[in-house]
This record gives sequence, C-alpha cells and structure tokens, in this order.
Amino acid sequence: MAKIVDVAQINKAFVASVPVTIKTFTLPHETENYIEDVLGVYLNKFGQGELKDRIGYCMRELAVNAKKANTKRVYFSEKNLDINNSDDYAEGMKTFKQETLDNINYWLEKQKDAGLYIKVVFHSKNNSFSMAIKNNVLISQKEQMRVYDRIARSRAFESMEEALTSVLDDSEGAGLGIVILVLMLKKIGLDEDAFDIDVIDNETVATITIPFDKLHLENLDLLSKEIVEEIEDLPQFPENVVFIQKLINDPESELTDIARQISMDPSLTADLLKVVNSAQFMLPKKVDNIVEAVKLVGLRGISNMLFSYGTQKVLKTDQRALWDHSYRVAFYSYNLAKNFKRKKDLLDDAYVGGILHDIGKIIFSTVHPELLEKISRFCNEKELHHDILEELSAGLNHAMIGGMIAEKWNFPPSLISAIKFHHVPEQSPKEHKDVVNTVYLANAMSNLESGKITFDQINTKIMLDFGIQTEEQFMMIQQRLSGAFDSDSGAAGDY
Repeated sequence: MAKIVDVAQINKAFVASVPVTIKTFTLPHETENYIEDVLGVYLNKFGQGELKDRIGYCMRELAVNAKKANTKRVYFSEKNLDINNSDDYAEGMKTFKQETLDNINYWLEKQKDAGLYIKVVFHSKNNSFSMAIKNNVLISQKEQMRVYDRIARSRAFESMEEALTSVLDDSEGAGLGIVILVLMLKKIGLDEDAFDIDVIDNETVATITIPFDKLHLENLDLLSKEIVEEIEDLPQFPENVVFIQKLINDPESELTDIARQISMDPSLTADLLKVVNSAQFMLPKKVDNIVEAVKLVGLRGISNMLFSYGTQKVLKTDQRALWDHSYRVAFYSYNLAKNFKRKKDLLDDAYVGGILHDIGKIIFSTVHPELLEKISRFCNEKELHHDILEELSAGLNHAMIGGMIAEKWNFPPSLISAIKFHHVPEQSPKEHKDVVNTVYLANAMSNLESGKITFDQINTKIMLDFGIQTEEQFMMIQQRLSGAFDSDSGAAGDY
C-alpha cells in the first residue's frame, strides 16, 4: 500500500529548518515513490516543482548506489573476500552483478540482517535545500576516487547523448550514472560543486545542494525587511531601560547609580529580584536589597535582563504559549551552558538568548490587522505571491526577522546571533558558536518534548559539541531538565 506524504509535517519541518529523514533497509519501489513525493513537496515550497523529475533521477541514482554498496559488502563478506584487497576485489566483481541480480531478495535480506541501511535526508535552510543519501557502509578511497574520476570525465561532455555513446565502465554503481547525474545538474543550472560525496560520522554521505530560487529568496528578504520597517510603528524600548543601558555602558557609573535608577521602576525592580532569587542563581538566602541584587547579577547580567524586560514590554502579547516556550528554552539553555560549557560569561547570554530566540514569531502575534492589511497591499504592489506572507506568518524566516529586530534595537552581537542562527547554528559567526549552539540545543530539546520534531532531526555535531553521543544520553538530560523546570525547586544540578 502506497504511503501518503504528511504535507503538514513537511511544512513544519520546512518552516523550522529541521531535516526530514526517511530510513530504509531494502529500498522497495513504494519507498522510492514516497521519497520522490516528499522531494516534490519540498521543491514546490520554493517554486521549483518543475525540477522534480530531474532531481528525482539524481536521488534514485544515489539511493540505488547506496543500496548496491550495502549489497556488495554482504556479498564480499559471504564469499570471504576482502573488499579492500585489490585481488579479492577483482575476483568478487567478476560474479557480483550476476549473482546478486539472480537472487536479489536473498542479498537484500542479508544486508537488512546486518543492519545496513539507507537514509534520505531533506533539509531546507536559510538560502538552500539539500538532499543527502546516507548509508552505513564506508566508501573506500578507491571507490571515492572512481566517483571523482567520473565527475571529471563529465566535464568533457556537452550532452547526455555524448555520455551515453561513450564507452564507460558500467560495472560499478559510480559509473555512467554519476556522469549522467552531473550532466543533469548542469542542465538545471547547477555546477559539479552542487554534488559531493564523503565519509561523515561513520556514514557515506552523498549530497546535492540546490540554492533556493533567486526570485523567491529576493521576495522573502524584501517582505521580511518591509515587515521590520513597518514595525517602526511599534514603541521603542522604554526610556528608563535605554537610560539604564547608557549608565551600564558608562565606565564612570557607580553600581549605586544603576541600582537607584532600577529602583525607580517598581516593575523592573520586582523582575530583577525575581530573577536573582530564582533557581538560576541558586543563592543560599533570599535577596531583597536592590543594590545587593545588582552586585550579584553583575553589569552583563543586568544588561541582558534589560533586553529581555524591554522586549516583553514592547511586544505585549496574549500568546502565552510562545513565552512559556521561550522561558523553558531559557532554562534549558542556561543549564546546558552551566553544566557542559562551564564558561561564566556564557550563562547570561545563554539564558537571555533562550528567552528572546523566538521574538520573530512573537512579532507576528503583536501585529495589528491594519499592519497585516498594509503588508498584504505591499505584496499586491510588488506582485509577490501571498503564500510568502502565509509562510512568514507561520514562522518561516522568523529567525532572520528576529535578528533584524534585535539589530534595530541595538542588541549585543552575541544575542543577535542567538536569535538569527538558532535554527542554523552552523552558519553563526565563530565567536558566537557557544551561545548559538546552546540556544539551538535547548530549543531542540523543548521542541522534541512537545512533539514538534523527532530525535533524528537534531544536529548530531551540535550534540557532540556538548559531549552527547547517544539518544539515551540526550533523553536523560532532556528529562532531567524538564523535571527541574516543571518543579517548584527548579534547580537542575550538575551532570
């Protein structure tokens, strides 16, 4: 029975910029069709549905190559031949093709029993879409060189016909098919750099990267900037918050001056004392003196708290779920930084970055109907498809919009990065990697807990950055943080 694509789930992954992974052991025909349907949904999302047949060919070629590589490993193993030995390899390849074709189901079951899989991973990012085909049989250096040789040969051909009429060794999966794949990419305007094959984290990974349609990108950026410009109508940061920020940045200021200015705002004073007395600081006794509180939190902590306080004052919204998620991410982020990074300067940035990471979404919850109407008129004037506005309202580009707002409100660079790159941590500036990775992982934990993503959608490299190597380890940490956040005591403790 054909599997139906959950378009809504794909749309969520598209908006959240998380990967979608399809895993199979034997790659039956119905799974190939399902994968191709998922590919079609992605391509339609950025206006390139007409590429489905061509990109689909490339996908099938790479998936079949991965399946063949898995079959080859179990075949050589059963024949007691060393695949990395030149003589054994030549001996095995004499019979491999015919014997496996004659009894393919037997060999597919063997590779399934051996735990050899194929994964197809789709991932949309800020400005590109990638399709990776992975299998857990490592490509040998000889095989990889053969692939690169075929890519090099493809440069000599101007058309498919030339390649097909040339005599190429088709005994290997990386033969004529790879040449046609590269020529197919050229035909849709991509060069050979769009294709890569390498060994990553004990998997052979063949990747095709497709830039988003240039016009779609320009329209998305244009509309995002227009929204940020229109938000001029929203109030700026409260004057007292701006004034306290100036005091903090003035080397001549005394802590008592800053404390006095804070105490003039009862709401801000209450918030500061609440933060100081929370599990975040784990103090032995309750603090009710504002000067002592300022000393304990420190100037950087006060500054970051003001960004959070000011943002919430400006973005008054009844979207309680958004703020609840933000505070959970802030708590997780702070404790991940405390227990795994152990850098004091990172703690405040991680906490406030967690609170503010979704301000791009919160912006849309504060937008008045008149502003939406104005943006809709802007779409009509610029002849932009209204799907783009709907995608932005659903959260697409919210990290970029949030980053623009943060820049406009003169947030520090580390917080801007935490907001802008919390879905694509690999794109963040090197000097902000720690805070971005921390907020990313905290957000992933919260989204996994609420069922918005699955474990295989979480960036493995970021987990390794925190020393997390297994799903069990990840779930143990997530459950401990969740329990601490939900309890009144709140303290997460050490790991």
